[in-house]
Amino acid sequence: PISGGGGGSGGRPVMWEWVERNNKAMAYPTDFAVIRLEGADGAANGASSPSPPANQSTHQVNASGDSGDAGAIGAGTAGIGEHSAGISRGELRALKALIAAAPQVKDVNREQKFTRALAWDDASRPANDVPSGGRKARAGGEGGPGDGRNGDSAESGDGGDRGGSGGGSGSAGGGDRTGDKGAAPSAERGGLRWPDAGEDPAGSNREERRRRAKLEAGAKHGGGGGAHPGRLRTRPTIGMEPPGWSPPPDGDDGGYHDNNDEDESSRSGGGNSSSGGGSGRHLLSQHVVDAFNANALWSKGFSGAKVRMAVFDTGVRSDHPHFRRVKERTNWTHENTLNDGLGHGTFVAGVIASQDGQCPGFAPDAEIHAFRVFTNDQVSYTSWFLDAFNYAIATDMHVLNLSIGGPDYLDRPFVEKVLEITANRIIMVSAIGNDGPLFGTLNNPADQMDVIGVGGIDYQDNIASFSSRGMSTWELPDGYGRVKPDVVAYGRDVMGSRITGGCRSLSGTSVASPVVAGAVVLLSSVVPEDRRWDILNPASMKQALVEGASRLQGPMIYEQGAGRLNLEASYAILKHYTPRASLIPGSMDFTSCPYMWPHCKQELYHGAMPFMFNATIVNGMGLTGWLEAPPQWTPTPHDHLAAHLDVRFAFSEILWPWTGYLAIYVRVKASGRGVAGRASGKVTFAVLSPPGKGEKEVRRSVVEVPMTFAIVATPPRSKRILWSQFHSVRYPPGYIPRDNLDVKSDILDWHGDHPHTNFHGMYDALRDRGYYLEILGSPLTCFDAKEYGAIMLVDSEEEYSKAEVEKLTDDVNRHGLSVAVFGEWYHVPTMESMRFFDDNTHSYWTPVTGGANVPALNDLLAPFGFAFGDRILQGNANLGGQQVAVNSGANLARAPPGAFIHSVNIGDRTGRSRGSIQGEHVVAALYQVPASGGGRLFVYGDSNCLDSSHMTVNCYPLLMNVLRFLTTNDRSTGLTGAVADSAYSNGEALPQRRRDVDFGEFSTTLGGQPGNEGSTTCGPESPLQFHEARASYSMPAWTQTQAEATSKAVEAATAAVAGTGLVSGVMTDGSAVGVGGSGGGGSEVNTAAKGGGSAATAAYVGGGGGGGGATERQRLTFEAHEAAAEEASARRKWESLRAKAVAGVRVLEAGVRVLRD
Repeated sequence: PISGGGGGSGGRPVMWEWVERNNKAMAYPTDFAVIRLEGADGAANGASSPSPPANQSTHQVNASGDSGDAGAIGAGTAGIGEHSAGISRGELRALKALIAAAPQVKDVNREQKFTRALAWDDASRPANDVPSGGRKARAGGEGGPGDGRNGDSAESGDGGDRGGSGGGSGSAGGGDRTGDKGAAPSAERGGLRWPDAGEDPAGSNREERRRRAKLEAGAKHGGGGGAHPGRLRTRPTIGMEPPGWSPPPDGDDGGYHDNNDEDESSRSGGGNSSSGGGSGRHLLSQHVVDAFNANALWSKGFSGAKVRMAVFDTGVRSDHPHFRRVKERTNWTHENTLNDGLGHGTFVAGVIASQDGQCPGFAPDAEIHAFRVFTNDQVSYTSWFLDAFNYAIATDMHVLNLSIGGPDYLDRPFVEKVLEITANRIIMVSAIGNDGPLFGTLNNPADQMDVIGVGGIDYQDNIASFSSRGMSTWELPDGYGRVKPDVVAYGRDVMGSRITGGCRSLSGTSVASPVVAGAVVLLSSVVPEDRRWDILNPASMKQALVEGASRLQGPMIYEQGAGRLNLEASYAILKHYTPRASLIPGSMDFTSCPYMWPHCKQELYHGAMPFMFNATIVNGMGLTGWLEAPPQWTPTPHDHLAAHLDVRFAFSEILWPWTGYLAIYVRVKASGRGVAGRASGKVTFAVLSPPGKGEKEVRRSVVEVPMTFAIVATPPRSKRILWSQFHSVRYPPGYIPRDNLDVKSDILDWHGDHPHTNFHGMYDALRDRGYYLEILGSPLTCFDAKEYGAIMLVDSEEEYSKAEVEKLTDDVNRHGLSVAVFGEWYHVPTMESMRFFDDNTHSYWTPVTGGANVPALNDLLAPFGFAFGDRILQGNANLGGQQVAVNSGANLARAPPGAFIHSVNIGDRTGRSRGSIQGEHVVAALYQVPASGGGRLFVYGDSNCLDSSHMTVNCYPLLMNVLRFLTTNDRSTGLTGAVADSAYSNGEALPQRRRDVDFGEFSTTLGGQPGNEGSTTCGPESPLQFHEARASYSMPAWTQTQAEATSKAVEAATAAVAGTGLVSGVMTDGSAVGVGGSGGGGSEVNTAAKGGGSAATAAYVGGGGGGGGATERQRLTFEAHEAAAEEASARRKWESLRAKAVAGVRVLEAGVRVLRD
C-alpha cells in the first residue's frame, strides 16, 4: 500500500511492474529502468492499459513483494504522471520521494526526454513534399503550426518530441518525437507506444501525416505563436521520395539545394572548388570520396576492413546492393521491423560504406552494424538510445555515427551515456546541427568535448548556410564557450544510397557527419590490426582530424573549427602516431582576422574585464589524465610587451573521458596602461596518464601552445561599454520562450544571448564605431562603475538581488554610470496561453517568464521612476527621426518627470493570436538623473532589433545615437526633444510575477541550480580586486603518489571484479557512471540530474547489496575499469542483470514497507 494523500489512513494497494523490452541489450547490464504503476481500480498511466506487442513484456510484482522471473530490467519510457487515474497526486509524490531516496537508485523522471532529431537540411526534402510552413518561417514569415527549426513540418511542434507530422498538439519535453500527438489514441499517452507501425518502405503514411497536419493547422498559442513549444531545434526532413516520385530526366542528379538565395552559377557550374576544381555539379559526378581523394588510401590497400561501424539511425535493408558487409541489424523501436522505411539510415550508411560506383562510400569493407533507433515517423525515445548504446558497448563497436542533434545539453541520461560510450574507446562522430547561419546554435552531442562535431560546407568551401555555428553555451554566463565544430566536411549535394537502390543527392550536417565517420573508418584501417585499438581512441582520432584539417579562407573559427577534413594529412599523422596530449586550437593568434573572430576584433587593455578563451585538452595517452602542475605562461624572449600580460588559468582537475578544458584569463597589468602593439608567448603544461598495456611508468606529454595578443592603451571611459551576461536565462533547462512571437520556427530562447552568439551583429557594429564592449559574467556587484560609460541590460530574464539594485542605483547617482535597458514582452495571460500538457512526460509545460523578466526589471528601475507595462507592441516607430521595427516589445507604463518620452501610434497585439489594435503607446524614454554628476538612462521595450537571430531590421543606428547620449550627454541626436513636466503613468497596473511558476528553480539569484547557472559571487571573470585572485584557479587533483598507486589500482580492480561486477568507471567528480553489479562494491550509477520537466517515473539503477558509488577518497581511474571490463565481459550476461533486477525490486519493496509502516 502507498499512502500520501487520497489513500486513506491505511493506504490502498497499488500494483507496479517493471516495463521490459525484449531486445539484445537485455542480455547485458543496463542502467535505465522504468516502472509502471496501476491503482486499485486497474487504471494505469491515466489511460487504458494496452497489451504489449510481441517484443514487449511486463513483469508484475504483487503487494507482498513476491516476484516471478525478476530478469531483465527494461529500458522503455513508460510514464506515470500526476494525472494518472488510478493513483492520487499525494500517492505519486510519496512514491517518487521513495524512489529518489532509495540507495543506488536515482529518480530521473525529469530527465529521459530525447531532445535531438535527424539533422537533414530542409532543402533535401523533395519539391513535392514541402511542409506547410515552408522556409520563409526563418525570416519571420508566417510558418505553419508544425514548423521545425526553420519551417519544417516534420518535427517542430513537439517538445522533445521529434515526430513526423509536427501538428499543433506537439509536446515539449518527452522522449517521444511524434508530431501528431493530437491525433494519438489515449493508449499512446504513456511513454511506451504499442501500435505496430510495420514497415513503410514506400512512405505510405506521409499523406495521412499531411492530412493530420492540415487539420491541426489552426492550433495557436501565445499571441499567434504557432505550434506548441517544442524542444526540437534541428531541421529534419523526410529524406525519402514520396509516392509517385521519379528520378529527374536527362541525367539530372536530382540534388536539392538548401539556399534559395544561391545564384544559378554557384548551383550549376559557377566557381571552382579548392579541392578538385570544377563546379558543384561537376564534383557531384566525381563524388565526395573524390573530393577528399579517398583513392590515395584505397590504392594502398586500405578500405575500412575489420572496423565495426555503428550507424544509429532509421535502419538499413539487409539485402541492399550497395553494402558488402551488413554484419548485424538491431531494432530498438516499437516497430516490428529492421528495415529502413525512411531513407535516412540508408543514405548515411551509404556515404560511409557504399560499394556502388555511382555513389561510393569511404570504407566499402567496413562492417556495418545498423542500430534502428528512429521509427518511420522519426519517433525515438532516450531510453531506446540508452539501450542501443549499451549494446554498442557490449559488442565492441569501434566508430559510431549520430546524424542527429538538439539543443538540450542537460538531458543528463543521454549526455552521460555518450560519455560512457567514448570512455569505452568508441569514436563518436555527430552532426553539429542545421540551425545556421545563426550563432550559438550548436547541437548536442556534437558539442561535447569527447565527440567529433562536424559542420557542413559546400563544394566551393563556403560554410553551408544550414550548418550550426558556435560557440558552445554550456559555460555561460560566467565562463566562455568552446570551439565547435571540430572540423567541417562537404554536406551539400552529396551523393548517397537510395533506400530502394540507386543513388540520390541530399544536404545537411546529417550528410557531413557520415562523410567524416566514413573517413574515420578508413583512417582506422591504416593502423596495423595488432596495435590498432591500442593506438586509436576518441582522442587520437580527433587529434589526427583536427591537426590534419585544412583551414578555409574566410570562415571564422566558430564556423569551421580547425577547417576542412584532409584525409591524406590525417593519414600521415596516424601513420607515425605516438600517444600524446595536445590542445585545441594548437596555436592561437588572436590578432588573425577573420579566423579568430570575435577575439581579433577587440584588443586587450589595462582595466578591462579579463579576456577569456576556452580551449580543449585532448589526451591521446589514455582515458584518464591530469595536469602535472598548473600551466605556465612564458613571454617570447625580447618581446617587451608580453611582460605586461597577466595570464591565469583554470582547468579540468581530471581529464575524462579523453578530454578536459583549459580556461585562459588574460589581463594587461598596470604597467601596460599606455602601451600598444603585439605581445606573444607560449603556454606550457604537462599531462600525465596511467601506464599503457605492458608499461609500468606513468605516461607524460608536454604541450606547448603559442599565443599572440594585440594590446592598446586604455580607451576613455566614454568608449567603454559593459554588457551584463549574468542576467540572461536560457533554455535548457526551463521553457524560456522566444522574444519575437512572430518567429514560429524558433520557439525557445536558446542561442546564449551573448555578444559573440546571437548578438554578434551588434558587437561588430559597436566595434566598427570605436566602442569597446566588455562582458560581465558575474552579478552587478562585481565591477567598478567608474571605468565604464554605460552598461547594457539586454533581454534580461534573471532576477536582481537587493545588493545589485542598491549598487546600480548608487553607481548611476554617484559615479555617473549610464544604463541602457532593452526589455521584452511580459504578459501573463499570453504565457498562460502557451501552457500545454505533454502527452509523453505527463506534465504541463509553461513559460517560466516572458521574453524578459519585466517584474525584475521594474524592481531595478523603480528607484529612477521607470517601469515597463504588459502590452505586446508590434509595428514601426519613429524615434527622433530613426525608424525602428518593434517586434513583440513591451510598452513603458511609468516614467519620471524630466524624461524624454517617445510615444508612437503602434499596434497592440496583447492577448490576440492574430492582428493588432492601433493605439498610442510610449515605447522609449531617455533620462538625465538630477543628482550632480549622475548618469543617464535609456529604456526601450524591445531587443529584437539587436538580436541577429530574430531581427527583421536592425536598430544599430539608434543604438549609436543612444550611446552618444548616455556616454557624452550628446543631445543633437534627435532623441532628446520635449521634456515631460510631470511623471508619466498609463494608469494600468504593473505586471506581476507569476504565482503558479517557481522561477527560483531557474534563477541563480534566488538560489536555484538549473544546471547552467552562474555564481552569485564574483569569479575569475571579474576584475582581480573583486575576487580571490590566484595564479591558477584550479589545482591538479592527482599527485605523483596517486599516479604511482594507479598501476596497483588496475591490478586490484582486475582481481576484484569477479566479486564486484564493476563494469564502468568514475566521473571526474568521483561519482560513478555506468552499471554496478550485485556484489559488495556495486557502483552508483550517474550523478543526481538537474533540470528537465517530465513526470514519468524512471530510475537509474545501480548495483545491489554493496556500498554506494566511488568517493573522492576511493577514486579509481578508468583504465582500471577498462581492465576490469575486459576480465568481466564473459560475466556481463543474464546472471548479472537478473541479480540487479532483484536488487532493485527489493529496494522498492523495502521503501513501500517503510511508507506502509
